Amino acid sequence: MFIIGDTLVSLDVLEKEFCCNLDVCKGCCCVEGDAGAPVSEDECAEIEKILPLLLPEMTKEARQVVEKQGISYLDPSGERVTSIVNDKDCVFARTDKNGWCYCLIEKAYNAGKIDFKKPISCHLYPVRLTQVGDKVGVEYHRWDICHCARVLGKKNHIKLYEFLKEPLVRRFGQ
Repeated sequence: MFIIGDTLVSLDVLEKEFCCNLDVCKGCCCVEGDAGAPVSEDECAEIEKILPLLLPEMTKEARQVVEKQGISYLDPSGERVTSIVNDKDCVFARTDKNGWCYCLIEKAYNAGKIDFKKPISCHLYPVRLTQVGDKVGVEYHRWDICHCARVLGKKNHIKLYEFLKEPLVRRFGQ
């Protein structure tokens, strides 16, 4: 690890190669796992503002979850995360007819309907942020479903920090 200001950064962020390969994984990180994506209170407020726009696009099951528990919950570790359907699918994820998963928040953003792209934890993935005392930790989260991204990153010589330039700048600035 090394320190930049008040941020601890894992060497993996500089050294590991990674490039999402959506042709292979089809965005399954939004619909796999045992908890939703980490989300801040400010992000929850942003999502609540745009929720009326998102609800008609959500699955019936996702709308029922949001109606019952809201857009987020505290996971077993006490972290606020997006609500999930069937113990795995983010309530804001949809799957198209070709099996590709996409984010309803990002879709609305890309269409120019909102100015909130998506939770920063989603944008930064596979990097995860943790609180380490008074510092923010930036760590590479390895997940088996991202094997194809590691292969493509290695093939194209794309470092993790290069692949994540936009969300890293969004979160930490230049």
